[in-house]
Amino acid sequence: MTVRVASVAGWLSLVAVSSFSIAQAPAKPSLQSYVGLYKVSADAGGTLSIYMDGAHLYEETEHDPKHELTLGAGVDSLQVEDAPLKMVFARDGKGNVTSFKAVRTDNSSTLFSGTRMSQEATRLNLPVGYEKIGVMIPMRDGVKLHAVVIKPKDSSTAVPFLMQRTPYGVDHYSVDSVYKSKPELAASGYIFVFEDIRGRYGSEGQFVMNRPIVNHVNKTDVDETTDTRDTIDWLLKNESGNNGAVGVYGVSYPGFLAMMAGIDAHPAVKAISPQAPMTDVWMGDDFFHNGAFRQTYGFDYVQQLEAQKTDARVESKGDTYDYFLKHVNFAGAAKDAGMEKLPTAVKFLNEPSYTKFWKDMGVEYHLTKVEVPTLEVGGYWDQEDMWGTQEEYAKLHAQDKDHKVFMVLGPWNHGGWGGPGNELGGNFGKLEFGEPTGDEYRKTIEAPFFEKYLKGKDGYDLMGVASFRTGINKWERYEAWPPPSGFKPAKVFLQADGGLATDAPQAPKDDAAAAKKKGLMDKIPFKKPSAPPIPKPGAPAKQMVVGTYVADPANPIPYRNRPIQATYGDGSKWRTWLVEDQKFVDARKDVAEFQGAPLAQDFTVTGDVMADLFASTTGTDADWIVKLIDVSPEGVQTMIVDEIFRGRYKESFETAHAIPANKVVEYKWSLHGADHTFLKGHRIMVEVQSSWFPLYDRNPQTFVANIMSAPAEAYQKQTVKIMSGSHLEFLTTE
Repeated sequence: MTVRVASVAGWLSLVAVSSFSIAQAPAKPSLQSYVGLYKVSADAGGTLSIYMDGAHLYEETEHDPKHELTLGAGVDSLQVEDAPLKMVFARDGKGNVTSFKAVRTDNSSTLFSGTRMSQEATRLNLPVGYEKIGVMIPMRDGVKLHAVVIKPKDSSTAVPFLMQRTPYGVDHYSVDSVYKSKPELAASGYIFVFEDIRGRYGSEGQFVMNRPIVNHVNKTDVDETTDTRDTIDWLLKNESGNNGAVGVYGVSYPGFLAMMAGIDAHPAVKAISPQAPMTDVWMGDDFFHNGAFRQTYGFDYVQQLEAQKTDARVESKGDTYDYFLKHVNFAGAAKDAGMEKLPTAVKFLNEPSYTKFWKDMGVEYHLTKVEVPTLEVGGYWDQEDMWGTQEEYAKLHAQDKDHKVFMVLGPWNHGGWGGPGNELGGNFGKLEFGEPTGDEYRKTIEAPFFEKYLKGKDGYDLMGVASFRTGINKWERYEAWPPPSGFKPAKVFLQADGGLATDAPQAPKDDAAAAKKKGLMDKIPFKKPSAPPIPKPGAPAKQMVVGTYVADPANPIPYRNRPIQATYGDGSKWRTWLVEDQKFVDARKDVAEFQGAPLAQDFTVTGDVMADLFASTTGTDADWIVKLIDVSPEGVQTMIVDEIFRGRYKESFETAHAIPANKVVEYKWSLHGADHTFLKGHRIMVEVQSSWFPLYDRNPQTFVANIMSAPAEAYQKQTVKIMSGSHLEFLTTE
């Protein structure tokens, strides 16, 4: 049973018609006494069947495969197989089962209820019988790609293809893995195809990282769009039982490949779902963010994919913070690891700016029209490819004349929607969402999306964007992103006393006493700025300072709690670092902190959050990191949005320029999208700092032509000043 939360209204209505009377149950109730069909809320499946198969008892819904029920410790309590869930049944005065409650075993909360409609059970989720075969598919240039095809044994009913292309290997995919990862789609019936891309695992040819799209003049001009087309051509002709429709999906690198299926799309491609796609690995995805090099990720990932034909995970012998500090710069670390000649590492070392090489890999430049219905999916705490989802949606939405572009943003890390999605985090910080957000997405959005566009079925009702608003933990649906209505622009200014100020409505000064009596002052989230002066770029740094610190490259700020393991190494906390409690940097003197008073009412931040920073440095280069943080009454500091900007790219991403020392410079960049409510009693915090090590390489803070090989003497401590007028921009509720 997939653990779901029914709506409050639905749950109450079910409880109202259920009679949980105190009746004497049999000392050892027979399993047969629970058999029947039960009415449950739509969120929980609509109808639930409990039936006997031999001597065993099972439950299932139309979309959830069967789970065995076994007698629990209590009377009329049945434990659900492989789930932290039990079903507690009630009986009437005659001892007949009438209803049940589904109760979590870890916290005793009721998730949903069911009322018995019939004592006869009907199977609701008869599994489709599948078989697995391996094939080699020829491309136009003669190279053959290896694929695994998992298809229904009975081909009398034509079904669509659902394909994923990947660099991570496909032989491990099985009938069981398909049912576990896509239960609704597997139960409906599809031909699942998993393909190794060129040069990886079982496929022939040469692997090229994020292979750029090329002009197709002759058959040797190949890229991921041509390989996708050639694969589909072969499948349509050689795999029987297909209905001529193809859907393509994938997360991360496979998300990039899913988008390739929507560019110069094969006519059979009817729907794609790029999920956390690698869209532009320099601008905002895996390898660089706004020019700042993601050192540890590039170091590990390039070795994983380019050092051999199959994955090899990089393990660290100690704290990677110490390792990269010891080797001074990325060139030193790459040489020590013997990776300096790997193709992408060569580009890291020699082309750290936004050169033609990196631009050619950018997918966004090819999104000039909407060719097929597209469902973009991303997480607000995606540690790898947060940028791609929102950028692809923005580019496609601008061209979406026929309303075929959709997006889902949820409370997930990278690919987190593939799991239950009840919570995110670990020992250093955890968020709980009160419901299985991943299960809800897959059942109510992803499966209906493919069912509609590949099979023509009803049930897909997303009109634009679905977003899970954290804080209040509630799904919202918007016409577009950012939401075009129901919100207004707002700003939060950094103050000289370490506080924050907003342009939220305030009580007039003359009526302050009267307003307080009426309770209006209680509605002011935090204080009004006293018209903070905005410095002119180039103004002397001594004017209007609101915060200052000394940034020392010899003692960079760790981006997460130490020790810091290799990205995917044993014990790594990489996947959830974005929700780690930020108190671990509280004692540092090189972080400028600005915090508002406890909120008197809920305050919502949504849409694209922009940082507009006025700052100076005594050096000629600098990194700027801005973090928007929710501080709970218990003191837990959770980042909501955050991002880095490398100062040398203020004028141009293509060409680095020195920062003028001791001059105020304005930097403006996106911290990404958010949809979060700061609850009453919480505080809003903004932090500014100049290092996030070793995820991002150290900025020497003196200008050098190439930071990748900066000499040790270039790394100098500098004094940073944050100026008044610095603020965040976002949308808030009207």
